[in-house]
Amino acid sequence: MSDLDKRSLDRPARIKGRGSRDNPAGRFEVTTHEAVDDGWYQDGEPAAPPRTQVSEERARHIISSNVSPDVPFDTSINTYRGCEHGCAYCYARPSHAYLNLSPGLDFETKLFAKTNAAEILRKDLSKRGYACSAINLGANTDVYQPIEKRYRITRQVLEVLNACNHPCTIITKNALIERDIDILQDMAARKLVHVFISVTSLDNQLSSRLEPRATAPHRRIQTMATLTAAGIPTSVNVAPIIPALTDIWIEAIIEQAAAAGAISAGYTVVRLPWELKQLWEDWLETHYPERKQHVLSVLRNIRGGELNEPRFGFRMRGEGPFADLIRNRIALACKKYGIRRRANLELDTSHFKAPRAESPQADLFG
Repeated sequence: MSDLDKRSLDRPARIKGRGSRDNPAGRFEVTTHEAVDDGWYQDGEPAAPPRTQVSEERARHIISSNVSPDVPFDTSINTYRGCEHGCAYCYARPSHAYLNLSPGLDFETKLFAKTNAAEILRKDLSKRGYACSAINLGANTDVYQPIEKRYRITRQVLEVLNACNHPCTIITKNALIERDIDILQDMAARKLVHVFISVTSLDNQLSSRLEPRATAPHRRIQTMATLTAAGIPTSVNVAPIIPALTDIWIEAIIEQAAAAGAISAGYTVVRLPWELKQLWEDWLETHYPERKQHVLSVLRNIRGGELNEPRFGFRMRGEGPFADLIRNRIALACKKYGIRRRANLELDTSHFKAPRAESPQADLFG
């Protein structure tokens, strides 16, 4: 029996509420850990479930820049590191390796809250020469993941952006965004916000395994309708599309999103950078072993024989006949249900007013 097979036997078949069942070492770790029997537990006694741990941190910078031609924004804010949603496919998982933590269970159980995000944002926006352009919230991890209900950091960031007329886009798969409709409605009236709701399938059972702590798919559709009714422009991201697993839902998602008021539909095909390849193969083996080889085969077909394609222009969508088929299905569904293929954001940067720098003295001149 190989070391990989032995290791697989030691892991639980599934951890309810988690997207990963393992904690493989990150690519930068120089030490490895191996579980041993210390005699404290009886055979067959279940281990305690992994609990979510949140560490508060003081960020030095909060606005990140990117030069990728594959995304429609140049700057972004991530209010948390790690994500409790636990999406098995999440391309952000490998970022936990920079913290010397595993992209597996650690990514969804050992989280970091940037409690001074709003304070740092005010300072960044106040800098001389700052050029206003729409900031994306949630480019890496979801800014409305469950711990936001307690920490409210994303709401604080929105309050800053709203106060200085700064536009933003938001990507989320959590209905918690409805809590902030008061701010978002105010921003929408001044063309300062556009929301993107990600939906992978309309199968609640699949979703509970694939993205265990995210809002259920039907509830996300309802969130689109709620935001639209409040006058907040909203689009759907059919993302990520997983060939031979979730692609069956493409047309139905766009149909229901359009009925809920979505303006446009975007999409990506699942990508598996770094340690995510191993985690994804393990997830397939755990939940859909009979589909594993077929899913991986189609992914390799789309990615030039590999499970990941890092090149700009190809990493989000892939290439080849299957990738072309997905693109055509998206385009036809958008046409059929009367929504745009790409979002026309039309966000207004002309009224940006930098926050006033804090002063130990009162404002003498009003």
